Amino acid sequence: MKPISKNILITGVSTGIGFGAAKQFVQRGYTVFGSVRHQTDADRLVAELGDNFIPLLFDVTDTDAVAEAAKFLNARLANSGLGGLINNAGIAMGGPLQYQPIDTIRNHFEVNVLGLIQVTQAFLPLLGARANHAVQPGRIQNISSVNGQVAIPFMGAYVGSKHAVEGISHSLRRELALFGIDVVIVGPGAVKTPIWGKGTDISAYNNTVYYPAMQWFLKQVETSEKRGFSIDYLGERIVQIHETSQPRTRYALVPNKLTSWILPRLLPDRIIDWVLGRVSGLRYKP
Repeated sequence: MKPISKNILITGVSTGIGFGAAKQFVQRGYTVFGSVRHQTDADRLVAELGDNFIPLLFDVTDTDAVAEAAKFLNARLANSGLGGLINNAGIAMGGPLQYQPIDTIRNHFEVNVLGLIQVTQAFLPLLGARANHAVQPGRIQNISSVNGQVAIPFMGAYVGSKHAVEGISHSLRRELALFGIDVVIVGPGAVKTPIWGKGTDISAYNNTVYYPAMQWFLKQVETSEKRGFSIDYLGERIVQIHETSQPRTRYALVPNKLTSWILPRLLPDRIIDWVLGRVSGLRYKP
């Protein structure tokens, strides 16, 4: 029987879920290759995580940098391959779709969707998508979101990109069955992570009719973040999903699961629209 590789590649490890996952994998004896965009982050993570962490300097949207990282790993891991790829890198910038700059919307899809595909294509051979692979096929985890299935106002670009990730993941899983490579969707809910703080500046919209509702929405985000899962907990769950022999195709890692996940998917869309309109002020008043 072929051995199982203990090498893991995680994108976007400088903070948040990616960092939490890198830390948990390292603590369990894996060698983690983690993508960061800045040398200062690379140096900090090496000092914090130790010798079992190897930084890779690339942005998931940079074709040349991704190809160079793949070339480096192909040379280094020729006989051992990758046991797992965690596509975690992502951005989330809030704003009403009526006014959000098209470049900001486009960037969500460049990073969250096309970047994910580009990285996956580059590292698939090391995961086992080639003839005579030396180790057992690896596993891919695509980090989506609760919003990959539950849409909320003022995060339309992010929601759209995560919907795309979910559909692409299902297609990819069915294609890669040819090689025995599994693809699992991980959809976190509220997490104590900087991704929300980075994208919740609403001052650009203070002269629009959406501003009062956006203020309400921002308070909900801040409250949810305080009650969210820690990055360590998410990291532990990602390791467990990697190690389980028969994973589900999708995991919803959501605090307050009934109100944040189950009911929004079971109730009719018009009921959700009405409730959101009542509590946020997003409703028509003739």
